[in-house]
Amino acid sequence: MCRDSRLFARACEISLACRAKIACNSAPQVSRGAARPPAKMPEALIDIGINLAHDSYDVDRNQVIERALAAGVTHMIVTGSSISSTRRAIELVREHPDVLRTTAGVHPHHASEFTAGQRDELQSLLEATEVRAAGECGLDYFRDLSPRGDQQRAFAEQLELAVQARRPVFLHQRGAHQDFVAILREQLPRLPAAVAHCFTGTRAELDEYLSLGLYIGITGWINDERRGRALKELVAHIPAERLMLETDGPYLLPRDLEPKPAGRRNEPMYLPHILRSVATLRGESVERLARQTSANVAGFFGWPKLGNLSS
Repeated sequence: MCRDSRLFARACEISLACRAKIACNSAPQVSRGAARPPAKMPEALIDIGINLAHDSYDVDRNQVIERALAAGVTHMIVTGSSISSTRRAIELVREHPDVLRTTAGVHPHHASEFTAGQRDELQSLLEATEVRAAGECGLDYFRDLSPRGDQQRAFAEQLELAVQARRPVFLHQRGAHQDFVAILREQLPRLPAAVAHCFTGTRAELDEYLSLGLYIGITGWINDERRGRALKELVAHIPAERLMLETDGPYLLPRDLEPKPAGRRNEPMYLPHILRSVATLRGESVERLARQTSANVAGFFGWPKLGNLSS
């Protein structure tokens, strides 16, 4: 029996009280109220954006995977947001090959670190069999943690690498729509596919992304009673065949979880909660939306095989 099969079996047997144990930063935390993960979904789910290499998971990473499996999240795409996190993500995939794959990229926050040496290393990482997409890459003018010129250069260079490696791209954009689209248009005809990760934009931005052929990733942002109000109205306008779901853990914990977790760390076991919210807003059954989004992920990343979603 492989390691991930043992993890799955253990996840199904572990007591509800133990499964509710979570970690925030370096300290384990326990949910208030009924100590249990979300009920398992009748359909397999795939989280396309989980920062599982983040150090907040160091204390209980295997348990995070167990809880995800127990909740019906059968596969996860680990986000590579820097050279170091991509290396660590590849290690995690090798430890859990039945459950995980990863992206490889440099987030715009780290764009100023994207030297010629890093570019060469990223080119090599994109050839790894564990890697299924380039990114997370793009532009972030909201925080501007790297100079905008560096962001634009790093984004354009990573798109070129994605073309060379024949990888789809996992995209980040915040507060930079016009420059983002202008750079993306240059390479988009040569890219296999692209997904706008953690979409939180306007109707005009959504329409432009869809016209460009992008997939749209939806996170727990939609569960925020204040910030998610506009997204709640837009999600029904996303064609079902272009929609994907993600947690973006450890970030963006859904704010309407009941009982509320003691900490603020997000993790993949909460993806069914996001699914249910999206399904309600779209007027669809959770089963149908789960099947469709899983099929979209399998087509985009070339993994997992459609007949193996429950493995």
